[in-house]
Amino acid sequence: MNNIIVAQSGGPTAAINASLVGVIRGAKNSNRYDNIYGALHGISGVMNEDFIDLTQLGEEELNKIYYTPACYLGSCRYKMPSLDEGTEVFEKVFEILRKKEVSAFFYIGGNDSMDTISKLAAYGKKIGSDIKFAGVPKTIDNDLVMIDHTPGYGSAAKFIAQSMLEMAHDTAIYEVQCVTIVEIMGRNAGWLTAAAALARNEYSDIPQLIYLPEVPFDIDRFVEDVREELKKTRNVVVAVSEGIKNADGEYISATSAVSDKFGHAQLSGAGKCLEGIIKDRLNIKCRSVELNILQRAAAHSASKTDLDESLSLGEKAVEYALEGNSGFMPLLVRTSDEPYAYSYEIGMLSDIANKEKQVPTEWITESQNDVKPELVSYMKPLILGEVSIEYKNGLPSYMEIPHLTGK
Repeated sequence: MNNIIVAQSGGPTAAINASLVGVIRGAKNSNRYDNIYGALHGISGVMNEDFIDLTQLGEEELNKIYYTPACYLGSCRYKMPSLDEGTEVFEKVFEILRKKEVSAFFYIGGNDSMDTISKLAAYGKKIGSDIKFAGVPKTIDNDLVMIDHTPGYGSAAKFIAQSMLEMAHDTAIYEVQCVTIVEIMGRNAGWLTAAAALARNEYSDIPQLIYLPEVPFDIDRFVEDVREELKKTRNVVVAVSEGIKNADGEYISATSAVSDKFGHAQLSGAGKCLEGIIKDRLNIKCRSVELNILQRAAAHSASKTDLDESLSLGEKAVEYALEGNSGFMPLLVRTSDEPYAYSYEIGMLSDIANKEKQVPTEWITESQNDVKPELVSYMKPLILGEVSIEYKNGLPSYMEIPHLTGK
């Protein structure tokens, strides 16, 4: 038999299932594979031999999965050991792959997921395995290197821009001076927070201030920035990344030394922290809003550009694997901002895993409290287009997930 396995890992997005559909369609249309297995809950599902058969999914079901948010196959945060330390783990995985007669393994995810599939590819090469390993990119953080932007980012950016525009209307109705601080996800990369700038239009300059984690955050300077904006308007809205750090590299919002399995600090509270500072120092009404998981799977405001690119990258991963490639990730390489255009290339996982793409500092203003037009031009095409979603009883009708919920 000539079978494939596809799995999803890391945080959910509005576009990750479009990538899954791309892999499934690519495999089906190739007529080169016998069975398509989905591993539930990422690499953990592979090791637990927890698979579902995706081979018989029809076009109607695939069309619905395409716009369904989060991870249809479930996810995990399992960290694979190094090749030297975890031989027994790799032996177990490859034994299962051989038992399932797998010729290709597609892993959809972000930075940590690329680390997982890169290690599997390296071990496969080490033992002379013919199995092809491919990473399929996704992450709202947009921090994978080599690729112009990652699937999932465009939809999250669109949600942030829409939410910010709606907040601009909300905050404009009162005559009382007020500061609103919007905390947006982004540990070390400020791509998501930068998307707030897309809300600005001919009648609103909200948010007036944007702070990214790529540059040091100075509390005194922040207070003065807000003070100056209040001289111009009664309403100031600030977009701030959860991962803003001071000059010593300490997170403003680090609640403790707690980290996840990949060593990432668990952050929350930057907005609340700054709310207290503004109230204390400026004696003015201030509130904070935290856009936490809301931006991860807001399929009702998904970008069609994002979902279509996600689907095409899933298809490209299958195409490149069939050409004999392994240990790779398909890339989008932008060739033009206006008109928006790109080409496809192959990037090796060994050059991608465990690296992080941040917002270039030359796209941040010298005052370090806003973004430059170049960054806005980069983001604009990624949020274009609306996805047609089926509705039932006034709510989106997504693909059912009994294999995850047990219902």
